[in-house]
Amino acid sequence: MLKAYFGLSRQPFHSDSISLLPHQQDILDTIRVHCQQGGLCLVLGDPGTGKTVIKDAIAKFDTQRLITPVVSRTLHTYYNTLRIFCQAFKLDADGTSFACEKRLIDQAFKLNQTGKMLAPIIDDAHLMDVDCLRRLRLLFEDFPKNHNLVLIGQPKLLSTISLASNDDIKSRVTYSVIMPKLAPDDMETWLLSEFNKVGLGHNALTQEALSLIVRSAEGILRRARNITLSCLLDAVRDQTKTVDLKHVNNVLRQPHWRNAQDIFSAFSQHQQTHNNEAN
Repeated sequence: MLKAYFGLSRQPFHSDSISLLPHQQDILDTIRVHCQQGGLCLVLGDPGTGKTVIKDAIAKFDTQRLITPVVSRTLHTYYNTLRIFCQAFKLDADGTSFACEKRLIDQAFKLNQTGKMLAPIIDDAHLMDVDCLRRLRLLFEDFPKNHNLVLIGQPKLLSTISLASNDDIKSRVTYSVIMPKLAPDDMETWLLSEFNKVGLGHNALTQEALSLIVRSAEGILRRARNITLSCLLDAVRDQTKTVDLKHVNNVLRQPHWRNAQDIFSAFSQHQQTHNNEAN
């Protein structure tokens, strides 16, 4: 709808058009070095701060030399996680855990002999059972030393592995980073750069509307993206090609953009009005 209405070549904020911000590029460059030396890396951050962009960038960086099997279904048992890794490596996933482990180790050495590096990625690693994570850590101990296990998750993962009982995992971490929230100026620059990529003029947002979107996003990339897309759709509904404060406020009035206190106050007011009408 947005493509047709605004005459664009592609959808705004399309994943194929998103490029790395400077701090994201620094994280990718550091992880690449650890892939050559071997390590255990943690990429942590609140939802929407850009962890998925880092994951995709690692997976697409050098598909000829860097093999990046990804596990996203982290609520599985250890055995099912092994099967997911086997499928990612295009190996037979049947048999016992021991059989799957042996296939994975053999495949890792075969890839190493051809000069390829491994960077297995576990997404949403904060959801994974610690025992499963520990068993995977033990498995990767038998991999060639130029592999790099990357755990992507929310900051509570660091709290979990910082417990004394999990020191065997934390002591093997070679690099960790917490994705920062963007400053307002950087957020504004990013939003307008995404407009440039699809040929959408900056005048599609009034300065007041842009400033309100940036403030409401609170440094979270995904939040800024979703608010902006919702505002553009509201402008389409209003049959205008300029998003102003009215459209932004229409979007921000939706309950999921409001904090818990505002929702509770609105609910209490609604209940009070309903009770008064009933009386």
